[in-house]
Amino acid sequence: MFLKKKFQIILVSLTLVVASCKAQTKSISNAKKSNKQEHPSLILTKTGVEKIKSQLGTVPLFDETLAKVKAEVDAEILNGIEVPIPKDFSGGYTHERHKKNFIILQKAGVLYQILDDETYAKYVKDMLLEYAKVYPTLPVHPQTRSYARGKLFWQCLNDSNWLVYTSQAYDCVYNYLSENERKHLEKDLFRPFAKFISVENPKFFNRVHNHSTWGNVAVGMIALVMDDDKLLETALHGLKKDNIDPNEKDNDGGYIKKKGQKVGFLANLEEPFSPDGYYTEGPYYQRYAMYPFLVFAEALENVKPELKIFEYKDGVLLKSISTLLNLTDADGNFFPLNDGQKGMSYYSRELVSAVNIGYFYGDNRTDLLSIAKDQGEVLLDDTGLSVAIGVRDGLATPFVKKSMNLSDGKNGDEGGVAILRAKGSKEELTLVMKYSAQGLSHGHYDKLSFSLYEGGNEVIQDYGMSRYVNIQQKGGGNYLKENTTWAKQTIAHNTVNQDEISHFSGDFETGSMHHSEKYLFDVSNSNLQVVSAKEINAYPGTNLHRTMAFVNDETFENPYLLDIIKINAENEHQYDLPYYYLGQIMSANFEYTKSENLKPLGTKNGYQHLWKEAEGKSGTGNAKLSWFNKERFYTLTSVVSNDDDLLFTRIGANDPNFNLRNDPGFIIRKNNSKDVYFVSIIESHGHYAPVSEIATNAFSNIKNLSIVYSDDAYLAVNIENENGDKKMFMFSFKDNSKTSTHQIKIENKTYEWIGTYKLTEINK
Repeated sequence: MFLKKKFQIILVSLTLVVASCKAQTKSISNAKKSNKQEHPSLILTKTGVEKIKSQLGTVPLFDETLAKVKAEVDAEILNGIEVPIPKDFSGGYTHERHKKNFIILQKAGVLYQILDDETYAKYVKDMLLEYAKVYPTLPVHPQTRSYARGKLFWQCLNDSNWLVYTSQAYDCVYNYLSENERKHLEKDLFRPFAKFISVENPKFFNRVHNHSTWGNVAVGMIALVMDDDKLLETALHGLKKDNIDPNEKDNDGGYIKKKGQKVGFLANLEEPFSPDGYYTEGPYYQRYAMYPFLVFAEALENVKPELKIFEYKDGVLLKSISTLLNLTDADGNFFPLNDGQKGMSYYSRELVSAVNIGYFYGDNRTDLLSIAKDQGEVLLDDTGLSVAIGVRDGLATPFVKKSMNLSDGKNGDEGGVAILRAKGSKEELTLVMKYSAQGLSHGHYDKLSFSLYEGGNEVIQDYGMSRYVNIQQKGGGNYLKENTTWAKQTIAHNTVNQDEISHFSGDFETGSMHHSEKYLFDVSNSNLQVVSAKEINAYPGTNLHRTMAFVNDETFENPYLLDIIKINAENEHQYDLPYYYLGQIMSANFEYTKSENLKPLGTKNGYQHLWKEAEGKSGTGNAKLSWFNKERFYTLTSVVSNDDDLLFTRIGANDPNFNLRNDPGFIIRKNNSKDVYFVSIIESHGHYAPVSEIATNAFSNIKNLSIVYSDDAYLAVNIENENGDKKMFMFSFKDNSKTSTHQIKIENKTYEWIGTYKLTEINK
């Protein structure tokens, strides 16, 4: 109530306080003499500001966000202006202070426009003048780790963050500043800043990568404020000349630029996004890049509507918002494909922007409003007001995540990521299968890998990246060496390793030349959803084909996951298939011996980071491992031979600084094998209530899992439950046509079906 009254007072004062209006009119007059463009015009517009003012006190979500931002900025104003000399990595004092400064600058500029309080404009002006005093004196950052060192920060990437946000602040106070003040800021701060991150750092600026997106947008945003079409052209299309060595690599092992590659903002919009809106670096970096992509698109739509930026590449930017939201678990956390920090979610400020902009420019999709309600805040601009009004008026509808296949690559022909979602007895089960392209320098060597979720809990995990972002104690908040020696290696993922060598031998250039191929994706039947993909380049002379299916069987509490890997090789090899489960082992149906003295499983390619905790073998044809996690029971049942090794592992060997999480793993190893199958089922079952101390359905429902037929073209797997009921899953590896008829003979009985696969009851 107090907040509403305060806004009403502000609105009344706007019509009564003549002096403030005269000052504003005088500033606008000066602006017209020096610049034809209106201000603000990037994320706020003059028309939008007036609409916002007229709605204050009547739109709860917007009002609450405004009050929170005002309190934050007011506290910083009381704290005073700090522009320290840069010296720290991520997480250090100077890094975090400059980061805080650019965020507060942007917010203070917005508050000035909405509240008409010159306190905020003066704060922005004083801060900018302080930076204009310091910037000309700064050398490159003293920390030498980055391939493109910044001045305010240890890398140009963060310098670009600063300019993207600060450009918005400058736009908001443009008319408040005198012409001489603007000339001073542009001469001593903004133009040198834009030149530094572009002309002086072409290997950073002229690239297709999330780094360059930030650089392009930084230059583009300040170009729009200064009405500099030449500088804007540089942002959109890159530097015409850069003299970059195409063989030069960045710190992550990725190449700076391909020969003949198009660069600039439009190239970064064209190349990494597939037609489905999947960003090749993965969800974590798509989230990070969405802010510059979308805030610049909004600015271009406001200032240069003739570019029709939201229609570019068939509207891929708006499409990518929905794609990214679908790349999350039940709690909104992004799947950690490639380099990705776990826990990053759609509650981040980048996704608040994405949802707001997506709603405003994307035909008012009401399902985005439900995400905005969960986020609990909006942008303080036209888009945020629109979202807040929609929420206020009860227009929100649920955002429903569905099973989907997302293509990778510029043209959608470089593999992809499949998401299968199946309704369980308590929570949704989600499979994420990756068969994508390399993913630029943030990619991992893990073709045909997968992760499995129940609700927001990981059942079979993807490790993610080895980095503690902005935690100074851990490598200055940067990537740790274990990201290369462990997290990127194939053995760190739930997929096949041959001869303890990573896919493509862990070579970035080789991996970037290849991608896996989709064989089949079919979710037309909610009781049997299937994805299947091939990889023929990870190991020369070896073909990998993985098929995964959610099977909804009424005799099981939850849908189970059937996992089939077919391997054909020219020579014999050792094959390892790890499953990185989370939780406490309950039981195993085979004998094993625990290691009295822990030793690493291998010496390189990630194996050096795995302790071998135990080893066993099974003589029953099935290896069954059950574990308990988050009050649920899980069981992995695998078809094995007497010669297969069953290895219990734990991450953390050769890790002197405790940089790695000590998570468990279970590896099925097939020795001296040429053509072979891995066949497994993962069940979620039962529940344990800690208060009542009652366990229900704590045991697996699978009695036996067996391969009953296999040749080069077909596979048939029998699945028998504890009641003796049997089902057979049959699959064709040679023909994925939906209309083809297949026929195989098993134990004197002929099975005929149409399509690539079939699940049938074989006795009752």
